[in-house]
Amino acid sequence: MKEFNFKQNTQSILTFKKWGRKSYSLFLVLKQTVKISVLAVAYLISVPILSVANEQDTIEVKMQYDLDEIEVGAKRMPSLYSQVARIISVIERTEIEATAAQSVQDLLEYIAGVDVRQRGAEGVQADVSVRGGTFDQTLILLNGINIGDPQTGHHNFDLPIDLNQIERIEVLEGPAARVYGPNAFSGAINIVTKHSDKSTFKLSLIGGSFGYFNSALSGSFKTGKLQHSLSINRKSSKGYIDNTDFIMSNVFYSNQIKSDKGKFSLQIGASQKGFGANSFYTPKYPNQYEETKTLFTSAKWESESKLHFTPVIYWRRHQDRFELFRENPAPWYKSHNYHLTNVYGVNANSWVQWDLGKTAFGVEFRSENILSNVLGNNLDYPQDVPGEDAEFTKSASRNIVSLFIDHALYLNKFTITAGLMSNFISASNLGINVFPGFDASYNIIPELKIFTSFNTSLRMPTFTDLYYSGPTNIGNPNLNPEKSITIEGGLKLSQNFIQGHAVVFYRQGKDIIDWVKMDDEDVWQSQNLTQLNSLGAEMQIEFFLQKQFGSSFPNKLIFSYFYNNLEKEDFDFVSNYVLDNLKHKFVGSINQSIIKRVSINLNISYQNREGTYTEFVDNNWGNEVKYKPFWMFDAKVNSNWKNLNIFVSVNNIFDLSYNDIGNVTQPGRWLKTGISYKINNE
Repeated sequence: MKEFNFKQNTQSILTFKKWGRKSYSLFLVLKQTVKISVLAVAYLISVPILSVANEQDTIEVKMQYDLDEIEVGAKRMPSLYSQVARIISVIERTEIEATAAQSVQDLLEYIAGVDVRQRGAEGVQADVSVRGGTFDQTLILLNGINIGDPQTGHHNFDLPIDLNQIERIEVLEGPAARVYGPNAFSGAINIVTKHSDKSTFKLSLIGGSFGYFNSALSGSFKTGKLQHSLSINRKSSKGYIDNTDFIMSNVFYSNQIKSDKGKFSLQIGASQKGFGANSFYTPKYPNQYEETKTLFTSAKWESESKLHFTPVIYWRRHQDRFELFRENPAPWYKSHNYHLTNVYGVNANSWVQWDLGKTAFGVEFRSENILSNVLGNNLDYPQDVPGEDAEFTKSASRNIVSLFIDHALYLNKFTITAGLMSNFISASNLGINVFPGFDASYNIIPELKIFTSFNTSLRMPTFTDLYYSGPTNIGNPNLNPEKSITIEGGLKLSQNFIQGHAVVFYRQGKDIIDWVKMDDEDVWQSQNLTQLNSLGAEMQIEFFLQKQFGSSFPNKLIFSYFYNNLEKEDFDFVSNYVLDNLKHKFVGSINQSIIKRVSINLNISYQNREGTYTEFVDNNWGNEVKYKPFWMFDAKVNSNWKNLNIFVSVNNIFDLSYNDIGNVTQPGRWLKTGISYKINNE
């Protein structure tokens, strides 16, 4: 933007005299001053209101790394990424296509503040956490809708979508209960799917090591005023070691229709996974197997009026069959574990702009239910397991009602956003809970901003935490919810050549839930830890070399580093999750053009994990051993020829042997090659 004039009076006037970016080429064509006069326009280009409840307007705008380019969604609030008083990491479509990742979990490995502990490769199963939290403390959203699994966070990434359908992934680092509700304890990850107004078609075929094959078909089309998007994919592998084979299938459909009064949108997705779960939950039984089925749907209306109103309704159904013995079961083994969760939710969110800023408010009702032969209280009458020769004998349920309010105030260079979430959770003795918070920022100079925030949060125990009982685990129905208070502060830098941030945070956690055992025991039990505090820091810097020095230089160079120190009381037991957090993580990436239409992307990461695990050797438990730090190198070469793309990628280039979780073996070098063809019609 070449010139920006602002005068504050009764009627604010925003004057654009010339724009130097293609997103606003209309102004260049007109070659004249264009004035846009609305009530308090200045508010619209300030920090976005983090809209209330689970369907939020937090990151409605594509956050360009070139921050003077702002892309406005249809009838949505404009916002600048540089003015958000929180750390939000964004992986955009161009980066998704450039990296060697073929799953959401692999993509998240490239964010320093995110810890991805893989069990199965290629999105089979992974525990994903933010800023030293646990996988159950991170809320997962699909297009702003909470798709978290109340049975266990192990299933949070049973997503009904393929990478081809993802537009971007947004990671809000730090607690966000007042924005998203319970369980946004240490962070939230929002996956945003593509939606095109054009007619498109794309076919992708990928093959690779270990019998890997991935096929995907996606497209969009229009019937009358209704715009449709559809994607289908299936991927499989024979496995990198014994009992690590998998087959995964996804179908995802969405549509939207616009009118003068607003926009209606619908999404429906289904997925099915079957995979060998070698030592996933205990190395004592390596021949485990699991199959999951997920169905998810939601409908949303966004009104266009002075009082913006967005009601949402959603449903998620998840079915799981876990086999401790895939074949040749032990004589004492009587039945597989069967689970069926149904989550229903409805919320209504509103925001209004007035002379003193913007106010957002809303309400949500969420019902979480499970049928199982392992988890919950005994049923009066057994129920048949769908599609299986088995019965559910137990059940559990809880309802959550949440109220939200947030207000943003803009005073020259200051931005202050404050609010709270109040909720009531059935099946608990908590009563009414209130979780306040605020974010504030100050622009020191246009390119540099200082920010701070204070937020509180809550995380309910999962049904597995409460009720699971097995050969090596015992749940605890008397668990209390986790609670935390977090403060943070930092700087954000935004220039044409260099951008980045640095932040320090401190989280005080109470009643943190973990699975623990004594050194001389084999059985894990879920317990509340009295207090567990984290002191950490994160920094990231991006250099846009090609923009500054010309086409012979790399397009982008990124370095990021995360540090976390866990302060705990003296414990006499072994921790399974909470204490095994990343102490140090470094991520670097470079994107370089080789020749015309051919580029290479190299990603480097270093991980140093705190904690230990009990070594399992020769079918016996051994000593407690520390996790070994490791470096990981991935690369991908892309060749683009109009509608055709061909790539070759290598994950774990140096064939490193490492552990993310205990005794679970990770894959070595994995080579893939693929081809895709796409058509875009106006």
